[in-house]
Amino acid sequence: MTSEASGWDAIDARLAELYPDVEPKHYGTLHRFALGGPDPLDGVSFYPRAEPVPHWHIVGYGMSELYAKETDNPDESGWGFEFTFRVARDTGDTEPPMWAANLLQNLARYVFSSGNWFEPGHHMNANGPIRQDYETGVTALAFAEDPELGTTATPHGRVQFLQVVGLTGDEYAAARQWDTDRVLGLLAERQPLLVTDLDRPSVTDDPAVRAAIEAGRARDGSSTGLLMVAGFDWTAEGDTIRLRFKNVTTATVAQAVRDRLPHGRELLLDSNGTRVVLRGAEAFAVRQPDDGLLEVDLPAEAVAALPDALVPGTHPVPGTRHLIVEVLDYF
Repeated sequence: MTSEASGWDAIDARLAELYPDVEPKHYGTLHRFALGGPDPLDGVSFYPRAEPVPHWHIVGYGMSELYAKETDNPDESGWGFEFTFRVARDTGDTEPPMWAANLLQNLARYVFSSGNWFEPGHHMNANGPIRQDYETGVTALAFAEDPELGTTATPHGRVQFLQVVGLTGDEYAAARQWDTDRVLGLLAERQPLLVTDLDRPSVTDDPAVRAAIEAGRARDGSSTGLLMVAGFDWTAEGDTIRLRFKNVTTATVAQAVRDRLPHGRELLLDSNGTRVVLRGAEAFAVRQPDDGLLEVDLPAEAVAALPDALVPGTHPVPGTRHLIVEVLDYF
């Protein structure tokens, strides 16, 4: 007999390899998302773990095709991943952290509503504690392949188990300005299996870690090539290009320019489909390969001057012909 949830069964089979004879605490949705329900994940399972540190290993069901093949890509099931999350627990604690399931549901809603998916190495700012009404320094998230579950085959294509990892503000800055995978590597030395502990200090409190991060930034620059900028656009006025920013965004943009362009890495700025690619080059040049995309080549003088031009007012960028940066409080 053919299962009506063969994708779900394939996930369960992979989990049974890691947790033989373990019955997880499972919570399913009453009204499936595909039928108009509010929760994209049809279920979340919690596996209690004692080793290497006590934690809950949480697995979601709903980002892949659990029931039938519906997408055109035969190699991947649905979005190509399912969320996992490892959350520290007290020894003997038998009550699953439902806030963690709510977090995974919120991430799933973001993917389905925006069309933007997550991959290993991605990161995002939660703009506050990742657990509501809980005092913690963990205010951001990174994503990595689950170190134990990896990727598995299903009848509808492969599924990667994508682990959500909590970061402090300092760790998030390091991931953004250097490299997510390398920051997670430093974290994994202190947090086995990248377990998220809301009560832990930042690894950047360790002077040796801070030194490693600063050395990496100086050597490699930033691996973050895409910056989502709320409040940004560009216009072409004859042979003059005007880049316009809201003032609240410019410190982040300036830091990204410093961390990317001098290291020979381009930077893509994106604001709701309005996109500009900035890259270092021998000479200034501008191209518009398609609607909404502007490519700007900047000589060394302009690369050095651009961060200082990202301050309130209107500023021609030295080393360019007719490139103007305008920074406004509102537009």
